[in-house]
Amino acid sequence: MSKYANAEWRGTGKEGKGTLTTETRFVQNTPFTYATRFGEAKDGTNPEELIAAAHAGCFSMKLSFVLNAEGFTADLIETKCDITLADGAISKSHLAVKAKIPGISKEKFEACAKDAKENCPISKSLKSSISISMEATLM
Repeated sequence: MSKYANAEWRGTGKEGKGTLTTETRFVQNTPFTYATRFGEAKDGTNPEELIAAAHAGCFSMKLSFVLNAEGFTADLIETKCDITLADGAISKSHLAVKAKIPGISKEKFEACAKDAKENCPISKSLKSSISISMEATLM
């Protein structure tokens, strides 16, 4: 499997503007700028936000597969991922998952969440270069 996205950038790093488009076109010509990456601008996205979305989504789907293999089906999995950019590099990814899963014990849920954190493809790709932490809560 291979997936792609395109980026276009015009101008200087600080004053320039870019757009991002994904293969599925769900993200299509979405703007990104210095202000959306390093400032407070909300009209657009940035690479770190997209990595956070990818990690949250990948983890959530992997957790669903792990739960299914253990005989459980989640009513809801909510995952927030915080990516930290420091000194010019991504240094941390923190997953905060809340889930509603009928019939599961806290211990079993925590074990499944740990498995998903360690084995989702995005975690596997990131773990050699950054710190990945997680908090898991049953609702």
